Amino acid sequence: MTTTWDSRHVHAPEPALSVRQVLTLERVQAGEPEVVAGAAQLDRPVRWVHVAEAADVGVMLRGGEMVLTTGVLLAGDEAKQAEYIQSLHRAEAAAVVLGLGRAFPAPPEVMRRAAERCGLPLVVLHRPFPFAELTEEVQSRLVRRKFAAVSLSEAVRTALTGLITAGAPLGTLLDEVARHSGCPVVVTNLAHRVLATAGERPAVDDVLRDWERIARQAGGGEGDGWIRAELGGRGERWGRLLLCGYRGDTASGRLLADRAAEALVLHRMLGGSAHSWEEQSAQGLLTDLASGVVPARQLLPRARAAGLPVNRRTFVPLVVPGGEPARLDRVLRVLGMSGLVAELADGATAVLLSLPRDQDARELTARFAARLRAGTAPPHAVVAAADPRADWDEVPAGLREARHVADAVADSAAALDLPPVVRLRDVHLRGLVRLLRDDPQVQSFAERELDGLLCDADRELLGVLRTYLATGRNKSRTAQLHHVSRPALYRRLEAIQTRLGVDLDDFEQAASVHIALLAHDAQQG
Repeated sequence: MTTTWDSRHVHAPEPALSVRQVLTLERVQAGEPEVVAGAAQLDRPVRWVHVAEAADVGVMLRGGEMVLTTGVLLAGDEAKQAEYIQSLHRAEAAAVVLGLGRAFPAPPEVMRRAAERCGLPLVVLHRPFPFAELTEEVQSRLVRRKFAAVSLSEAVRTALTGLITAGAPLGTLLDEVARHSGCPVVVTNLAHRVLATAGERPAVDDVLRDWERIARQAGGGEGDGWIRAELGGRGERWGRLLLCGYRGDTASGRLLADRAAEALVLHRMLGGSAHSWEEQSAQGLLTDLASGVVPARQLLPRARAAGLPVNRRTFVPLVVPGGEPARLDRVLRVLGMSGLVAELADGATAVLLSLPRDQDARELTARFAARLRAGTAPPHAVVAAADPRADWDEVPAGLREARHVADAVADSAAALDLPPVVRLRDVHLRGLVRLLRDDPQVQSFAERELDGLLCDADRELLGVLRTYLATGRNKSRTAQLHHVSRPALYRRLEAIQTRLGVDLDDFEQAASVHIALLAHDAQQG
């Protein structure tokens, strides 16, 4: 079944009691029920209860009925008894209940054998029992269940529609579904990779830890509270929603899953986020890893369920300033590498490579960076890399290290002529200043040293100073990068020295101004 946003395509089954549940009702127990045939089919749903004595009652049924009879018209005719059972079987009745006493003092063997052959539950009542009480009890329960199901359906639809209208993200919609279902909710793509989850965190973690088995179960059918709904539209499926361990009745669970799927399809069609669900999943995981708020060990099931290989792997955290997630993901696929890609808060993009341990992680990282530079990316694009990690618990520190390196070279890659892969040892003083940029004393030092050039009118001179110091006071290179003649550059440098009151030919003074400029740029960053 393909679920679309159009409610006309959602066919929720009516809530029902099972034959087994009907037999446990207090009023039914008063009749001392005994199952004499079809015991394996007691979980059949009972859609309605029908009292009938007619021998050809099957033609009056639609399926799912529990038929109540005394068998008064069947007594003494074994052929009619067998045909009666066959007729109910063809009509897909849920069960037949025979009241003993009036026509049959004991369970009729012919009817018992026929019911056993066709798998139709045959129940006999050993004590006289008013059928009206049973029909009243079951019908009232079915009506109450149906009303409750309709109320649930409308409540879920109203809540989710309101969230979509308000522009809520996918996670908020799933939280609402989890609130109504009382169980973990998982959204996957067609390859069973987890895109999003909701529910109580310990329960969700239990599901993800056993995800390989659950994914196989989700693909092979439903049962024991595992309920799924397909996601797609216009004849194409692209995902699946799964209720994991739903404790209510199956009909309500399916209705809830369908309503949730309907909302998710609508959310995606309306462009609820600029990022795909896959990107949101990777972004959430990498952000949680980098923050260190959640221990890495607790995030391991999420990474595995998202499709990242984690067993006996080497992990290389990368950050690409200004990188486009879609392009980086294409580079990974072209090179046949496994990894997660996600845009970070400041526009940089994080990449977590997962490489086989028998391969050279540094060589593969260099290949990734070279491929990135060879494409449409700017020729000075750099990849900030942490040292390879063999232990998953070290990945958060690696991501923070790569982020620090990326911050240190931000907006300076062209001027510094950096290699494709930059590591902590490559950022030197620039990296240290980045770490200290929020220190009040460092801020005061930067303002004091650069005071003569911090007004907007002197922005061009500040840029010349930045390039001059970054190139190691190379006048030819600085003039080339700013597209000016050597004499014009000399005049600018003279103006800079006059404004700052320093001699840039003096190493210590030039170093002091350089450190102040690095601190200023880091604070502005």
